[in-house]
Amino acid sequence: MVLFVSQVVQAQAPRTEGWLSSPGIVGTMVLLAIVLFIAALIITAQVGRMLKETKDKRAARLAEAELSAEELARKKAARQYKLRGDELGGRAPAFDAKALVAKASSEPDNPLVEEKIYSRARLEVAPELQRVVVWYLAASVFWLVFGTLVGQYLGLKFVWPDLDGQAWLSFGRLRPVHTNTVFWGWASLAMIGLGYFVIARTSATRIFSYRLAWWGFGLINGSVVIGNLCLMAGINNGGGEYREYIWPVALLFALGLMITFRNFYGTVKRRTIPEIYVSNWYILAALVWTIVLATIGYLPWYQDGLGETVIQGYYMHMGVGMWFMTFSLGLTYYYLPSALNKPIYSYSLGVLAFWTQMLFYTLIGTHHFIFAPLPWWLQTVAIVFSVGMFIPVFAGTTNFLMTMRGSWSAIGKSYVLPFFLVGVVYYCVGSSQGSFQALRFTNHIWHFTDFNVAHSHMTMYGIITFLMWACMYALLPKVTGREPSQVLVGAHFWLAFIGLFAYTVSLMAGGTVKGLAWMEGVPFIETVIATRGYWAWRAIGGSLMFLSHLLFAWNFYCMVRKPRAVTQHAALEPQMA
Repeated sequence: MVLFVSQVVQAQAPRTEGWLSSPGIVGTMVLLAIVLFIAALIITAQVGRMLKETKDKRAARLAEAELSAEELARKKAARQYKLRGDELGGRAPAFDAKALVAKASSEPDNPLVEEKIYSRARLEVAPELQRVVVWYLAASVFWLVFGTLVGQYLGLKFVWPDLDGQAWLSFGRLRPVHTNTVFWGWASLAMIGLGYFVIARTSATRIFSYRLAWWGFGLINGSVVIGNLCLMAGINNGGGEYREYIWPVALLFALGLMITFRNFYGTVKRRTIPEIYVSNWYILAALVWTIVLATIGYLPWYQDGLGETVIQGYYMHMGVGMWFMTFSLGLTYYYLPSALNKPIYSYSLGVLAFWTQMLFYTLIGTHHFIFAPLPWWLQTVAIVFSVGMFIPVFAGTTNFLMTMRGSWSAIGKSYVLPFFLVGVVYYCVGSSQGSFQALRFTNHIWHFTDFNVAHSHMTMYGIITFLMWACMYALLPKVTGREPSQVLVGAHFWLAFIGLFAYTVSLMAGGTVKGLAWMEGVPFIETVIATRGYWAWRAIGGSLMFLSHLLFAWNFYCMVRKPRAVTQHAALEPQMA
């Protein structure tokens, strides 16, 4: 039977002739070109700002050379004047006593006052909520540094495989430590911490229970600590990727999610406004789907043979798409328009993207097992629904980019928008590339190669991580009153962006070389030797990314240490409907 299946697969397997002209390959090249274009756009904006500042300073020096000593003294004194910080805010009602204002407008398309991106306004946040948000985010930053330190060490092992001889430091034990830490420690805690602020703010009420928030915090962190110790000790759930934690440890995480959902739902239920903002749709749906996913992924009754394979594809892809992607999109629907102080471009597009995400993403897990001994119709359904994912991806990307419309000048003035921009572009690029990769020909070339590692970093890092950073840089200064150094934020951005690009492109190229060689029957060990150069670039890119995480940890510390007192009210919130 095995021989028969092997012969059928080989008979239907694509050949390498004309591989460059296949739709998946061409589409992937176009997507990489889009990333390069965005990089060039950001560089042009930043360099243009620097040149303009240099030109203005030179003009100012030339002008000052012609001033008298008295005029220079007055100008120096004027430079030393500082605003109190409450000139544009306060509790008193506004009154134009001299009738100087003919018309006031708060419309975002007003050409004179289109946006207020750089408001130094402090948000009045309940101290209990502020502590919850900061502690969740602080724990996530710790797990980011720890998890990527493990990943950095593993990347070096590809270049120097004899780096150590300890069993608990072996690749097979540390690799799941890296993936599970950044999944359940970094990204999950960051999303939930940012989500607590969104849920309370868009519901215009207090969190249902702060006690439940701390219980969730303890359970999720406890699952990551215990789970990693078990993995390094060789105690795991077998070969299920991203579910290597044994079921008692996974149960702690699932309980943390259940408590979080109860808290979020209870907060939304007693909201003081009639509408439910679209962010809450995504956030609550992500929690529901993930609780269901954890249950299905760990029930033992169908975890044998091909049933386990089908469940693994479902669990692995749903974990990324219905937990991380859905939750992150919900956060972006709040923090992006909030940072720009304008409403989301289209509520209808948000609803379209939400429901098509719910429809198409739930049936694409089997595209990880094209040409496997699974039903051909099931593989075809996964491919069709993978192509269907173009609808929510393009709807969401259009919504975010159109919300940014008119704000492109901010690219050269602040790094908050560039973080959002890269996250949104990678959302389009990474998700579209996944749809291209689901096609049978490209799947045959790239599957089981390093290309999959590049794709996973393009999505989990390029999308999720960049969006988390953008949301944190947008929120924390308004909550704590402390801004990080823009130089260090810029260094964080470029190290992460360049490192990610070097990491993904090198592994994409190496994976393509390896896949084509396998199709031509080249011995496996020869393809390993041919990939060593690409692995070196992987280590270089990973090192840049890890350095950026250290800078981010310092920036985070600078933003949360000793929050300043509130001096003025919040800026306008994004529209709720």
